[in-house]
Amino acid sequence: MSDQKKTLFEKIIDRELPGTIVHEDEHCVAFRDVNPGAPIHILLVPRKPIPRLCDATPEDQPLLGHLMLTANRIAEAEGVGEAFRLVVNNGAEAGQSVFHLHLHIIGGRALSWPPG
Repeated sequence: MSDQKKTLFEKIIDRELPGTIVHEDEHCVAFRDVNPGAPIHILLVPRKPIPRLCDATPEDQPLLGHLMLTANRIAEAEGVGEAFRLVVNNGAEAGQSVFHLHLHIIGGRALSWPPG
């Protein structure tokens, strides 16, 4: 894939851009959000570049399950395993700004509802 077509997250995964990585395995990479909305705000990104959740296919089901379980382990490691929020923005109107599927792991303070 050429440099112009890589997403910001692919460049972080490939170490072409800096990121504070807190977890990585063969399926995903997690790093701290540069503009955190809470004391704990980590982005969990699959290595496979799926633009939006609605672009995932049945073949992606094991990967999506892996992301959920990994998010739980990261939240526990960060000390918020009993109280955290997972957010997936799907599309620009939902607040998605990087079109590479990612989960926001948010915690470390009381979170209100509704979120947006």
